[in-house]
Amino acid sequence: MGKCEQCIIRQFNTLRALTKEELIRISGCKTDRIVKKGEVLFREGETINGVFCIKDGICKVSKLSENGRDQIVKLITKGDLLGQRSLVSDESANLTAVALDQMEVCFIPKHEIISDLKKNPNFTMEVLKDMAKDLKEADDFIVDMAQKSVKQRLAETLLYLNDNFDVDDNGYLSLTLSREDYANIVGTATESAIRILSQFKKEGFISTSGKQIKIEDVRGLRQVV
Repeated sequence: MGKCEQCIIRQFNTLRALTKEELIRISGCKTDRIVKKGEVLFREGETINGVFCIKDGICKVSKLSENGRDQIVKLITKGDLLGQRSLVSDESANLTAVALDQMEVCFIPKHEIISDLKKNPNFTMEVLKDMAKDLKEADDFIVDMAQKSVKQRLAETLLYLNDNFDVDDNGYLSLTLSREDYANIVGTATESAIRILSQFKKEGFISTSGKQIKIEDVRGLRQVV
């Protein structure tokens, strides 16, 4: 089991504001866990009772709409903390988190984090800043959904994946999403997402191999956006 005070990952999230003594205490009570691809970390409506620190891997967080479709709200990646909002608001999870590939996570119990929120103002401020960032992203997401076409949103998603995730030796995006996942990110039917991806392929913006996608023309996709 790794020690929190020696972990590089914490530098990418709010845990960087904790003191060495606080990190040593948390290290003694956290649990490490391997999450397999497709496994659910938690479901909407469940009580989380702690936060997940993502040491490796990626998961999607989504909300079930009234028509039964999952709307993917965000991709959570290495270095992120998951579950802070439920922790502070003392409410059940508002979203469902599912692993997109194999993940390594640390789970920190709620009572330990709450103790630090009450005692360490630097940590409290970092959590507030993180939540403010989430609110800004949520505002931007709402505007995008209202003002941009599905084609623009899909182009924007491909550019985001290209900018934020690695590619394999053949240039394909290392994060392989299903066509349904792409549809659930941009808020459309799977058939529409497939049709637009096919259009992007014909226009030379992307190439595909099965589920894998390679960005061939970044400038072209930016012009779509």
